[in-house]
Amino acid sequence: MDRILPFVNTPFIKILTGIRRSGKTTIMKMLINELKKSGIQDDQILTYNFDSLQYEELKTAQALYAHLKQKLYPPGKTYLFLDEIQEVESWEKVVNSLMTDCDVDIFVTGSNSRMMSSEISTYLTGRYVLFRIYPLSFSEYLLFRKEYAEVFDPYTELANYLKLGGFPAVHLQKYTQDDVYTIVRDIYNSTIFTDIVKRSQIRKVDQLERIVKFAFDHVGRTFSAASLSKYLKSENRTIDNETVYNYISKLESAYILHRCPRYDVQGKEILKTQEKFYLADPALRYSVLGYSSDSTAAMLENVVYLELLRRGYEVAVGKLDTAEIDFVAMKQENKLYIQVAQEIGSAETEKREFGKLLDIRDNYPKYVLRTDIFAGGNVEEIKTMPIADFLLSQEF
Repeated sequence: MDRILPFVNTPFIKILTGIRRSGKTTIMKMLINELKKSGIQDDQILTYNFDSLQYEELKTAQALYAHLKQKLYPPGKTYLFLDEIQEVESWEKVVNSLMTDCDVDIFVTGSNSRMMSSEISTYLTGRYVLFRIYPLSFSEYLLFRKEYAEVFDPYTELANYLKLGGFPAVHLQKYTQDDVYTIVRDIYNSTIFTDIVKRSQIRKVDQLERIVKFAFDHVGRTFSAASLSKYLKSENRTIDNETVYNYISKLESAYILHRCPRYDVQGKEILKTQEKFYLADPALRYSVLGYSSDSTAAMLENVVYLELLRRGYEVAVGKLDTAEIDFVAMKQENKLYIQVAQEIGSAETEKREFGKLLDIRDNYPKYVLRTDIFAGGNVEEIKTMPIADFLLSQEF
């Protein structure tokens, strides 16, 4: 809200994108409430949800444009809220024409590839601002949870957050873990079958699902089409590399997966190979594959990665000679180096985690984040913090 409100009454289309059920519609309602508080009248505000059959006849550009032109508030500005706008064919032309021809302020949401910046920029160059909506952060999860349950210390609650994830729907009341995964599996299924299978007319659904399971099971690990092909071959399935990457791209387009590239710390450039993938929410993994404690380290990485994205950082995996830095996070002139360690149980592990960061010869902040109990204090210029404290911190 703090990032969106400054753009109200500016000549930009406000676009909210993100995985289904991440809270985009609720944020729209919050924006409407803020408008009403500022004196905007009810008849200046028009809202449409194109997931509803109620607006089925408006899903062509011509029909929607003609309808909205008739509904505009004649004495002054009209505020348009168009939810799941990707269901309208050539929606970009509609909003572009309305911005040109009428006195309007437009807010739209969407949850698939038609809403990605590469698609939008073709039609709306320079006329939009994009806001990525993520499931609840750790701090937001704590705010939700205290409405219906006792909230423990952040270190205990982080373990719950890893298991239950941040989809708002699962934190509106007290659910069992099984209930949560049922809800999240429904979100996953509707995303897979509506935004990917149906839209892309995929016939080999079982093949797609096997790729999903492989990607979910390899979160935070270097990904290659060759390793996935080898996995499928072991199950007596064959698939070419191009098809693998096509499926992965579709999972990205539906915001289920996030691609994390590699960054050469010395050469200061993004590398084109050996990227990693992270999930839109930890509960997606457990709802599809079942809960297992051996994935905790990967899910901790996942949570830190998403928090950096929420805070506006561009995030990459760092490469320093043959060593790997978990995350290099960049925002304008700021940069952070981060190692995520579930626990540091030996001098050898400590040397490995801290040594990588000590080899970086610049003055940007460096962190080692962990969940185990430690004596505290920093190692040279490296700050050691519990992961929960980092997620709740305002210092970065």
